[in-house]
Amino acid sequence: MNEEFPMRINKYLAKNGVASRREVDDLISKKKITINGKVAELGQKVEVDDTVEVIGKIKVKSYLAYYKGRGVITHSPGENEIDIAGRLKKDYGITDMSPVGRLDKDSEGLIILSNDGRITGPLLDPEANHEKEYDVLVDKKVSGMFMRAMENGVDIEGYRTKAAKATRSPKNDKRFTIILTEGKKHQIRRMCAALGYQIETLKRVRVTNIELDKLKPNQFRKIQGLELTAFLQAIGVSM
Repeated sequence: MNEEFPMRINKYLAKNGVASRREVDDLISKKKITINGKVAELGQKVEVDDTVEVIGKIKVKSYLAYYKGRGVITHSPGENEIDIAGRLKKDYGITDMSPVGRLDKDSEGLIILSNDGRITGPLLDPEANHEKEYDVLVDKKVSGMFMRAMENGVDIEGYRTKAAKATRSPKNDKRFTIILTEGKKHQIRRMCAALGYQIETLKRVRVTNIELDKLKPNQFRKIQGLELTAFLQAIGVSM
């Protein structure tokens, strides 16, 4: 017998791509899941040869690549501030998609939006080493010492950042790209400040295999096909 079984019903259906664990628990509460013909209970476990069925329709999972502009809040806006959800509702009538992760108010670029709660934990897991790439413009010429420090790790208030990959722009001596596999709060800004530099613009251009590409602020595109397959495989979530 598979060593994973018996398995909690919410984990079983999440692993099989039906819904997130929280969504499964909600379906169970609404008596929409059966195990071997009997209504499932919260916390119930299934064996490898059990028959699990979902009654009714499951919402279609959607994934978007969205360009968050500068000045837009990712989550929980204050008075007179606008967040991504508010902008999506106002401009596109979209109400069921949520940002996965954050991008600070003064930064811009790629945010992944989805109604699939399964991807949040795996994508944001600090131990998963998912790549995030940024294009950065600072206030003065970047030196070789600066670039080496950004790559090898910078001490920011007692924490040393993980090794990264940084590349100077061939066209602008104040611009560089950096690929991180972690996401401490305001990390790149704090790294630059620790080395005596101030950021003028900061744009996220890639998350794992999803690229910002030609999107402009407040534009989005669907993540689908082979791009979606590769993305979900990268973060360990089934289709």
